[in-house]
Amino acid sequence: MQYRIDKKSGNKLSVLGLGCMRFSRNLGNTDLKKAENIVLSSIDKGINYFDTAWMYRGNEEALGVILERNRIRDKIYLATKLPAMLIGKPKDLDHFFNDELKDLRTDHIDYYLIHNLPDLVTWEHLVNLGIESWISENKKNGRIGQIGFSFHGTAGEFLKILDAYSWEFCQIQYNYSDENYQAGITGLKKAAETMPVIIMEPLLGGKLANSLPKEAQEIFRKTSNGTLSPAAWGLRWLWNQEEVTVVLSGMNDPVQVTENCALTDACTSGSLTEEELASYQLVKEVFNKSNKIPCTGCAYCMPCPSEVNIPGCFSAYNTSYIMGWTAGIQQYMTGIGIVSSKSYSPANCTACGKCETHCPQKIAIIQNLKTVRKRMEPFPICLIVKAARAFFRLVKKKK
Repeated sequence: MQYRIDKKSGNKLSVLGLGCMRFSRNLGNTDLKKAENIVLSSIDKGINYFDTAWMYRGNEEALGVILERNRIRDKIYLATKLPAMLIGKPKDLDHFFNDELKDLRTDHIDYYLIHNLPDLVTWEHLVNLGIESWISENKKNGRIGQIGFSFHGTAGEFLKILDAYSWEFCQIQYNYSDENYQAGITGLKKAAETMPVIIMEPLLGGKLANSLPKEAQEIFRKTSNGTLSPAAWGLRWLWNQEEVTVVLSGMNDPVQVTENCALTDACTSGSLTEEELASYQLVKEVFNKSNKIPCTGCAYCMPCPSEVNIPGCFSAYNTSYIMGWTAGIQQYMTGIGIVSSKSYSPANCTACGKCETHCPQKIAIIQNLKTVRKRMEPFPICLIVKAARAFFRLVKKKK
């Protein structure tokens, strides 16, 4: 495992961190056995930075159980997040933080983030509620180690937030598919001058690993003679940059942990060749033509009041362009509940707008759902969906 130094604290952080948001789930709950295998395998391979959040419901509780019963809390740097969008009054700060400490079964958080600061106005709202003195108090009493923020917004707002407080680290979305998106390379370089930068969505919710068009996969395959997976290419691009401290990966299989950890030692900053860098540019051009809706599957838009499966609809729509319409429609049918008496189709959307206020990618969800339905539910498909749903309703009644 390769490590990079947190220039604020001096902590030695693994360049690969475990993003716990994507722990496997079983009937809506975190699959504790699988999650425990991932956590233990990660620590065994040298990973020491673990990221979770209050918003990933059930995630902190699962991680807390695993850390306590295996007595491994002191082997990792634990990162979690305060849900900024839910803070309406001063006492909310203690309410959420104490809830997190209880769920994680710990008395301190090593790296604590203000979750999803989109702009300076949101930070100023928290300042008016007394968050600066609250942070200071909890740092003095040892309940908070390093204080930072995660970001989804424009580059301009990112720079404003950087200057608004004495931050000790930050977390941004960054990958090779669009290095000028959100904070982007400008924000990365500016932040890295004074603090460690943690990277989220390095593979764009898995799309750069599992959903690359065949043309893009072939470019990578030829360049590496088939020795590197698309996921490996995505991670190596980030580690090639000295400004990157930790890359979070939502690994949910021990095999992924082994493969990703094996990459780290060879991926020092500046190690990519000119030929490899040229391949990224070609792949990016191919991928961005096919990835029509930039949804990462984070599910911040959920639950939808009208029960539309928003991430599922967008994923199937993108698949229909990347892998072909037949593959996309097969995925879409499952996502909208064709075998269920209940519908999760975009047809349910009432345009309430709740989803759009929570989307970190600032996607025009309402309009895109209309676009998805037009492509994925043309007239013949509508008839099939209605007939299938009626059939399954009838079968359930007979049972």
